[in-house]
Amino acid sequence: MIVKRLYRFMLQSFLPLFLMTFLICLFIVLMQFLWKSIDDLVGKGLEVHVIAELFFYAALSMVPMALPLAILLASLMTFGNLGERFELTAMKASGVSLIKVMSPLIVFIVLVAIGAFFFQNYALPVAQTKMWTLLYSVRQKSPELEIPEGVFYDQIPGYNFYVEHKDQETGTLYDMMIYDVSRGFENARIILADSGHLKLADDKEHLFLQLHSGEQFENLRENSAGGQSQNQPYRRESFKLKEILLQFDAGFNRMDEAGMRNQYVGKNIAELQATIDSVTERVNSVGAIYARQLKETTYLRVPYYKESVIDNQRVKEPQTAVEMAEPLPVDSVFYTDRPEMTPSYLAQALMKAQRVKQDYEFKSYMMEDDRKTIRRHSIEMQKKFTLSFACLIFFFIGAPLGAIIRKGGLGTPLVISVFLFIVYYIIDNTGYKMARDGKVAVWEGMWLSSAILLPLGVFFTYKAMKDSAVFDMDAYKNFFRRLTGKMRRELDVKEFTMQEVEPAAALAMLTDLRRLASNLADAYRSMGLPKRIYYLFRKFPLRDDAQKALNDTVDYLSDSRDRKVIKTVNRFPFQLTVRNVGETLDTTSALIKLFEQQTGDETPPSQSKTD
Repeated sequence: MIVKRLYRFMLQSFLPLFLMTFLICLFIVLMQFLWKSIDDLVGKGLEVHVIAELFFYAALSMVPMALPLAILLASLMTFGNLGERFELTAMKASGVSLIKVMSPLIVFIVLVAIGAFFFQNYALPVAQTKMWTLLYSVRQKSPELEIPEGVFYDQIPGYNFYVEHKDQETGTLYDMMIYDVSRGFENARIILADSGHLKLADDKEHLFLQLHSGEQFENLRENSAGGQSQNQPYRRESFKLKEILLQFDAGFNRMDEAGMRNQYVGKNIAELQATIDSVTERVNSVGAIYARQLKETTYLRVPYYKESVIDNQRVKEPQTAVEMAEPLPVDSVFYTDRPEMTPSYLAQALMKAQRVKQDYEFKSYMMEDDRKTIRRHSIEMQKKFTLSFACLIFFFIGAPLGAIIRKGGLGTPLVISVFLFIVYYIIDNTGYKMARDGKVAVWEGMWLSSAILLPLGVFFTYKAMKDSAVFDMDAYKNFFRRLTGKMRRELDVKEFTMQEVEPAAALAMLTDLRRLASNLADAYRSMGLPKRIYYLFRKFPLRDDAQKALNDTVDYLSDSRDRKVIKTVNRFPFQLTVRNVGETLDTTSALIKLFEQQTGDETPPSQSKTD
């Protein structure tokens, strides 16, 4: 019953946070999509249901990006809250290990990963097909008719409008200039008008333009003789009222989804594999044909005359490259019966070599398109699996990390999760681009981010199970201070002690410490720098003996009731190094003098007065 209550408690703590963070992350990535597509949506006069439909399919398409981040943030917050409220400490004190605390959430995340795989394989292709089809349809829709003031407006096909001033209440346009290039720039028409009105026809396929008091200039080049005369005729027309009907499709026309469904974004694993197999077979067969042609085609067609002796007479017999049984001597091209043809032969050979090169370059480009198709389909197939694996990795990073840092809320977990997700996104995007460009194998590029973050998840899980202070900055500072010998002790006079410090015993320990430290200092002075570095990472008996004597002396003297003794003991370093062995000797000598004053005897107890 206790275990079931624990599992229920963990699920009740995690699920609301997971749902909240998922919606927040989905909203953030959806705003990113809106920011990137804002130019395609603004000014098109789209209906609300079209925009809502586009956002719905875009939100479904953004689930693979929002889901791992939500799992990371929710697990960080959940275990951070448990650690901050000491609930996780109470669980561990009751004999419940961290893995057992995480077990219900591990089962839940595994189910989420399985669901993410089926979502990627079945739901996402449909959502991406509808989203991209709808987005391309929106991009092709004509913009809403809203001519600005003081700038040229070119959103009406074949026309450029310039309006100096516009009456917002009546819609009247003043000081208009219209460039009609619908029949080409060579037959352009320029219209100037004092004022006019422009409105959309009822069929939403035409614009009705009404102009007042203006002139029209029209180039008549197409009517001129041959169209090549230097003096081109034109026509000038003055009008009081002129009405023009312009073609302008203001409706929203959806594209057919069949074209997008045949792309890699609209296919599941079976369809992707079928496309990869078919294109790979075509590439292999075409490559084999090209290789056979390359081997069998003869490129040398220069006439060659081979001398032979027939009836004691030298006879030149013409041969072709196919008939030659031996390599063609290059000098034969230059020294023939017709030397004036040599430049022509060389020019023909160069032209043919260039044609052959261009032919095979074109063939390579055609095959590269097929290889790119294979890579894009392979990348999309690998994405079906990487999302599920990323969900597991981010949970095993976030949950142990939250247990280590013990900070709940949105502050610290949000900063850490965003930082980790940015690292993941950069690595994943780098691997994707390398796989897309063919610089690495597809599976290597797509699994690069998982391969890098998996050891991180294993490391954090191990440290959390061992209760290691991974992010305790004081622990790292103390470590480096101990390593460099800069850390100082902070002992104080104790109110109660288990034993009294005897001056004679203290003098004996200090004298032994001074002897060992002096021997260590002499050893350091006699050895060179390479040997010092070597013993820095290896066992050194003199240093180990001196360090043990130092620790024993400090432990014994820490019970002293003399403040001068305690203050002097605090000058001892934690770790004996080359840099502080001299300071250790000075501190030891100072303590010896203090205890000699207490005993009133100047002679160390280890030496006799006769000595």
